[in-house]
Amino acid sequence: MQVRRMAPALAVSVLATLAPALASAPASAAPTPGAVPPLAHSPQKLVWKGCDPALPASLECATVKVPLDYRRPSGKKLDIAISRISATDPAKRRGVLLINPGGPGTWGLDMPAYLQGAFPASVLERYDLIGFDPRGVGSSSPLTCGLSPAELDGERAYTPATFDQHIALTRSIADKCRTKYGSDHLAQFTTRNTARDLEVIRAALGERKISLLGYSYGTYLGAVYAQMFPRRVDRFVLDSAVNPADVWRGSFQIWAPAVEQAFKRWTEWTAARSSTYGLGTTPAEVSRSFWNIVAQADREPIRVGSTLLNGTQIRANTRTTFFKLRAGAEAVVNLKKAAAGETVPELPPLYGWDDNGTTMFWTVACGDVSWQKDPESYRKDAVRDATRYPLYGDYNSNIAPCAFWGKPAEPTTVIDNDVPALILQNEWDSQTPLSNGHGLRRTLDGARMVTVDEGEGHGVYGTGVSTCAEGIANTFLVTGQLPAKDTTCQANPAPQLRKGAGGPIPLPIR
Repeated sequence: MQVRRMAPALAVSVLATLAPALASAPASAAPTPGAVPPLAHSPQKLVWKGCDPALPASLECATVKVPLDYRRPSGKKLDIAISRISATDPAKRRGVLLINPGGPGTWGLDMPAYLQGAFPASVLERYDLIGFDPRGVGSSSPLTCGLSPAELDGERAYTPATFDQHIALTRSIADKCRTKYGSDHLAQFTTRNTARDLEVIRAALGERKISLLGYSYGTYLGAVYAQMFPRRVDRFVLDSAVNPADVWRGSFQIWAPAVEQAFKRWTEWTAARSSTYGLGTTPAEVSRSFWNIVAQADREPIRVGSTLLNGTQIRANTRTTFFKLRAGAEAVVNLKKAAAGETVPELPPLYGWDDNGTTMFWTVACGDVSWQKDPESYRKDAVRDATRYPLYGDYNSNIAPCAFWGKPAEPTTVIDNDVPALILQNEWDSQTPLSNGHGLRRTLDGARMVTVDEGEGHGVYGTGVSTCAEGIANTFLVTGQLPAKDTTCQANPAPQLRKGAGGPIPLPIR
């Protein structure tokens, strides 16, 4: 769950040969009895070479071979592209730190280079930073279903007049993927199998355990790995949490109440600054200013930049607009000017997903868990939530491709363990709201949670949002010491990026 980093697809041509590796522990969350045998790794020797020229020169890349279907370990193989920046002090080296930026459907091969400047020297000297493209993504045997621009656009507000069109559109996504790949092939691209891939990567790297920095969807991937392979977990930092109890439809539906809470906070803040923004002197007046713009755009679309937007299209952007107070006020001021006929800049795109990203988003979301198959149930939910949460409620209760997908190959993973981990969570995160952090914390008895009070945005570590929270994470990565109890950090007055960091972490917004 994530705006996606737009970078060229990579072609990593590195041969994998054989070398000794440790066998893994069996999964503790049992799939269908006998369906997936415990992993027994064929040794692989990784050949590290220069990466694609589009990637930073500091990276070296290799390829790991994994089974398409872990029930048939000798069958068809997939290529998993991985990258590395080696620890700076071999004498202090502890192991490997894998990095996942979120998703599902987002590549991560460039993340070690992107985050290198965000890590302090004490972390860089202890860990090889390992990036990877998950199976089906980027350079790792990518899937593409040949989706049209309309099928790539995931923002679909419910209206009675368009519901049948949306049924046809989402059914088309499922049909195209099934026709191209077949249901059995698609069913192997799941979070459980990606966790198994991480276990193969661990063995190929010759490591007894792995550490992980996982953002957004990466927190769910980390939690699933910890459930399946608890003895292989070293130090896991899970940043901007997905609640395992809600995957996946509930993870999307939670955006609607979170947007309403953010909007209420934003109207109060903006009303207190009426002399600056001119949107109203009370929260109610500020709210009316916004809804008046939406109503006007519904009567006659308004021009924002070079684009004509109706009220429904304006509402689509509320998923991210109101979680950042100042940016939200400036955005609505521009909408007000546009409604008055003035020339204003374009709204920033909500996301920029390509065929591969969208294909893998739905393949994983539909393959991890069973979804309701009756379109009428989606219509009822969308009507209900449009009333409950008028800003965004109808969008993610609307029909989805998973209504027409095949059955998952395995039961959904139940997360319930005491593996030590650190959860980082902004209070005002538009993509993984605070309630998600509490949900993940309830499933991980050995974890501690750090909440950034008044923290805005998606992602904590490396974003400069809280020096306090990053300090706790660095202590955990360096020493293994977790806070004695769940704790709260204050947000920095302004983002404070370490020198050399690549700017705010480009987590995908989906």
